Amino acid sequence: MKEKILLSGYTKRESKGVYSIILDTEKKEISELEEVVSVNGPTYLTVDDRGHLYTVSADSQGNGGTSAFSFDGSKASLLNNVLASGASNCHVSVDSKRHLVYATNYHEGEVRVYKQLADGSLELTDTVKHEDHHGPKPEQKGPLCHFVVLTPDDYLAVCDLGNDSIFTYKVSNDGKLSLYAQYHSAAGSGNRHLEFSHDGKTAYLACELDSTVEVLNYRDGKFELVQKISTLPSDYTGFNGVAAIRLTSDNRFLYVSNRGHDSLAIYAISEAGKHLELIDITKTEGNIPRDFNLAGNDEFILVAHQDSDNLTLFSRDITSGKLSLLQKDFYAPEITCVLPIK
Repeated sequence: MKEKILLSGYTKRESKGVYSIILDTEKKEISELEEVVSVNGPTYLTVDDRGHLYTVSADSQGNGGTSAFSFDGSKASLLNNVLASGASNCHVSVDSKRHLVYATNYHEGEVRVYKQLADGSLELTDTVKHEDHHGPKPEQKGPLCHFVVLTPDDYLAVCDLGNDSIFTYKVSNDGKLSLYAQYHSAAGSGNRHLEFSHDGKTAYLACELDSTVEVLNYRDGKFELVQKISTLPSDYTGFNGVAAIRLTSDNRFLYVSNRGHDSLAIYAISEAGKHLELIDITKTEGNIPRDFNLAGNDEFILVAHQDSDNLTLFSRDITSGKLSLLQKDFYAPEITCVLPIK
């Protein structure tokens, strides 16, 4: 079987924007790097179920935001850009039920909501700026909204790295936000990305600045700490920043990428989903594994390295969760987002 995977990232050196590759699950290899569309700085992207692609983007005049494209599975065509003065957004996700698109702006400390128009183009409906109450580490210079995702019960959860918090919002059908709850991690954690268990009762929070994962009870928009566990070997003392976090479809294993140690931490999940056990840490064969994803019915993991411009393909033992190297030097420039598509 051949599976298409979208890639995107910075465009500071050689990248032109959004690319695709093919994963051949029988040959167990990736191939065919192809340009999908030229975009300035698409560090994150998503697709909906109606043939639209949405990316983080910027222009040459110092404006940043989100871009909308029509997408036929191979090539994309611009529908519109919704940009504002200042830094670009850093994450984007789709709400198919309410026909909304959400984005976070890291440097501006904002959450932005866009309405999907009939042709898939976007119109800004709301912007919420977080308050300047920040964590103790030098990186936490203010509110730093990093990630936005719908909860299983349709609240909006926003990871704020600068505030060491998850903010939960109610969302109206016309795309207006109202704050509902706030969860606080330990000071200096640096909340980055979030995954929910498939029963919707547990969340797994990647904390960038203290290289940990938090296991959280989740109910009705609110989070409660159950466990906090390191992503690193006990003897490692160098720089590290946690990046992406992914959960297997059988809810048995969790993977987290380490930038600096340049590895994937692998956790087994208890049957109840409330406890993680670190079972392995696998080097990713590149520099700064900013993003990775499961592919091929969870039998493979593809890792993208932002600084060394290479992809690494692993096979995954679905019983043990451990990884075996298949391919490590496939060229792909400045990649920070990996998204398999059907």
